[in-house]
Amino acid sequence: MTPTFASNFDALSGWRTALGQRLAELSRYLAEHDLTDAPANESLAALAHRLSGEKLVVAFVAEFSRGKSELINAIFFADAGKRVLPATPGRTTMCPVELAYDPEEPPTLSLLPIMTRLEGLSLSELRAQPKAWKHVELNVKVPDELSQALTEVMRTRWVTVDEARTLGFWDDEQHGDNPPLDDEGRVEVPEWRHALINYPHPLLKQGLVVLDTPGLNAIGAEPELTLSLLPSAHATVFILGADTGVTKSDMAIWRDHLDTHNLSRFVVLNKIDALIDPLATPAQVAGQIESQRRATARTLDIPPERVFPLSARQALAARVAGDAEGLAASRLTELEDALSAQLLPQRRQVLQQVVDHAVNDVHTHVSRRLGDSRRQLAEQMLELRGIRGKSGAKVRLMLDRVAEETAEFELCTTRLQALRAVHSRMLKDTLVGLSSDRLREEVGRMQAEMSASLLNLGAKKAFTGLCGRLRGLLVAAQRNGNEVRDMLAASFTKLNAEFGFGLTLPRGPELDRYSGELALIERNYVQYLGLTQALRLSQPKFMEQFRRMLVSKLRVVFENASGELELWSKGASAQVDSQLRERRRSFRRRREALERIQSASGELEQRLAEIEAQDQRLQQFLARVNELTQALRDAQRSSTGEEDVDLMRLDLPLDDEPVPVLLRHARA
Repeated sequence: MTPTFASNFDALSGWRTALGQRLAELSRYLAEHDLTDAPANESLAALAHRLSGEKLVVAFVAEFSRGKSELINAIFFADAGKRVLPATPGRTTMCPVELAYDPEEPPTLSLLPIMTRLEGLSLSELRAQPKAWKHVELNVKVPDELSQALTEVMRTRWVTVDEARTLGFWDDEQHGDNPPLDDEGRVEVPEWRHALINYPHPLLKQGLVVLDTPGLNAIGAEPELTLSLLPSAHATVFILGADTGVTKSDMAIWRDHLDTHNLSRFVVLNKIDALIDPLATPAQVAGQIESQRRATARTLDIPPERVFPLSARQALAARVAGDAEGLAASRLTELEDALSAQLLPQRRQVLQQVVDHAVNDVHTHVSRRLGDSRRQLAEQMLELRGIRGKSGAKVRLMLDRVAEETAEFELCTTRLQALRAVHSRMLKDTLVGLSSDRLREEVGRMQAEMSASLLNLGAKKAFTGLCGRLRGLLVAAQRNGNEVRDMLAASFTKLNAEFGFGLTLPRGPELDRYSGELALIERNYVQYLGLTQALRLSQPKFMEQFRRMLVSKLRVVFENASGELELWSKGASAQVDSQLRERRRSFRRRREALERIQSASGELEQRLAEIEAQDQRLQQFLARVNELTQALRDAQRSSTGEEDVDLMRLDLPLDDEPVPVLLRHARA
């Protein structure tokens, strides 16, 4: 059979695993030989965590009875030989479901009761409260028991209209969208607010996360779905019925929740097998399918190439039976090819850029550190070569000179203390605007502005104002960060000139991407804050849930921006401490060597030999680091066909020319 999305995703995961192994080898070597400082180690650890914990989120969105669960089964879980998700006629998945895998937890179905909506807590907050969920252990070895356990996501309850209104499933302004009443005037609502399935499927183990979202009412009643989970998905698959086309409720979902400029949107016209007519020729049926495809594209205002007619039921049956002809007839592979061609290379490119930056920074750091050590060895070698055949008085003179240089160097401590004080104060001032207190203050101001308007009809304007102020805080933080870097650059230049340091600044903090994340949040929320949601926000419990969710979402952006500033600052200052320790150690070694030479005439040649050996050892370190970083880059580019120039010239000297020249003179 042709490659599937599953097999292509498996290849991407294998590439990530290979990268992780190369990175672990590099990190282990650097740690064993003490070639990095704490910030560099943190950067490598963060990169390793990113590679091993990278998630690929694919969200499936549809109204009821569109075959969404069957499509998920066909694409991801056909190799299980059965339906993992319940897929029966009528309504199946009643609440949003996330399928993922956490190796630290047993296979479990976790269910969040629908009544937790009355508490005003957001989903992100409740995820950290295991006691709020009902947990059902899954027996993955017995298919019938597994399927039976997963049918729990279909459970519903009957509530009064008032309860349905409070829970968000009844809208007095949109009667046509409300669910039907039973004979007792009750409304059927989901028993569960959210479901998490921890399932040890190979794809889920490799980082795939599948988000299954049911129906317009369920999406509209849970703002976190629209404002957090769906926008964070790397791809969104919107399922329609080929026999019905775009219905009114389908259009409402598309318009209110999916109509963004995100290119990773795929529209599926499912159930094309329902269009087969025994009185029509295959060509006529194909023409009807193509006509429906183009009509759907026009209605949704997207290119026809983004609409994929298929039969999920036929595809699943063909996959389970190993029927290549049936799979081709289902046309599922066209969607899988599109997912693979667009989504997977995007994720790989993102990881490649992350690896490029991290490895380049670490390599530069190690090269500078080894270069500084070699420079000091070269100075010692020249010094010792100069006293060959000299008298004891010459050695004593050299000892006095080392003592004077040590005393002069120690004068830098006062300068360094002043530098640390200024640096700490400037960094503290920079981080104030990114603090949680400042964020809560700004969100509180937005909430007050919303409440001041009639029925919260000014919600969109208040939120836009909040985003403008937050964007200003990020811009101010970037400007202040640049000022900190300029201050350190000037100070480092003076320290290098006056005290022989080899200090260099890493790339400055880059906060532009956090402004981009804020813009994405703003776009999603502005789309969400229409008239219907403004009326909902007039309800205190709904407003509190909205506020908590918003603060949680924004806090991630600001904490990440603050963390980047702090990590950059730590990396800049750590090399000062590292070089200070190394220079003091160098002065001590010089003094001890001269003292040994003074007491024993044979010590001079021995010390020269030791320095030669140390320099060769440093060169071996550098050669090995070059080898490991090159292997990491080779693994990064494997199977891509890339022939572009390496961004990191691993064959360059440690510095410009001074160190090799100095060593050649010392050995002459």
